[in-house]
Amino acid sequence: MQPPTLQDVYAARRIVYRHLLPTPLIRSAAMSEDLGCELYLKLETATPVGAFKVRGGLNLLSQLPDDERARGVITASTGNHGQSIAYAAKTFGVRAIIAAPAGANPDKVASMRRLGAEVVLTGRDFDAARVWAQEEARLKGYRYVHPSNEPLLIAGVATASLEVMEAVPDVDIILVPIGGGSGASGHCIVAKSLSPTVKVIGVQAEKAPAVYLSWKAGTCVETPDAATWAEGVATRIAFDLPLGILRAHLDDIVLLSEEELRQGVLFLLQAAHQLAEPAGAAPAAAARKLGERLRGLKVVLIVSGCNITQDQLTRVLTDPNPW
Repeated sequence: MQPPTLQDVYAARRIVYRHLLPTPLIRSAAMSEDLGCELYLKLETATPVGAFKVRGGLNLLSQLPDDERARGVITASTGNHGQSIAYAAKTFGVRAIIAAPAGANPDKVASMRRLGAEVVLTGRDFDAARVWAQEEARLKGYRYVHPSNEPLLIAGVATASLEVMEAVPDVDIILVPIGGGSGASGHCIVAKSLSPTVKVIGVQAEKAPAVYLSWKAGTCVETPDAATWAEGVATRIAFDLPLGILRAHLDDIVLLSEEELRQGVLFLLQAAHQLAEPAGAAPAAAARKLGERLRGLKVVLIVSGCNITQDQLTRVLTDPNPW
């Protein structure tokens, strides 16, 4: 399976822009002052599903062969990828089945169902749901959409990086959360192609470090669990296609504690008045952790999603140790 090229990303943009507007990229004066750098926020929270993933779903489903459209698609997700597939399936008139963990974010589940997808809650976590979806596809003939091992999906989400590089062409560092790795892969492909000096730094939870361990080891590593409250980065295993891209181009990975993730949500809310889910706020938390490494530089944080539940937000605001 070949990774997408920069040309593939430009082609994806022509498709994505038929359905979406570019998302805002804003400079945060308060965060810049706090961190001693020029800091910008790429607000993927402004998409119709509140997350960057929708770009990939639109690009992939728009190019399905007729027989796959007729059979319908199935995938697994903790929520944002599932919303992406549900949104694209509704756009192109395709049946969509989404497997989500039994304890999935209820707001994301409701959104997927509102968009017309059939949501099956199964398994203890994302990876268990993914195994179920793969088997269901084999048994019933659905087109299985892998959450990360899909070149068209990666090319689609990478259109966000084109917007970053066009708005801030002299950016020094891009900080991006890593779950399955599609978003970080897209930024590696685009940013490194357009500006070889830019550094792309990924962010993971200490309690879900599968991609970090795999990136270090050079092969896909599976962990026993992914016990982070940041469901957007909660995966127990890395995937071949994005891992290969990250191994070739990613400059570093920052690991965050659960408290650091909580502080990231607060930092974005208090300093920039931007609401993000924990995965979406992970780059803000990582920026604080990197400290002096960012001083004097031009930095873009990818705020990848805002689908935090009211209960999660209440606990973030009121409980110093909610997790």
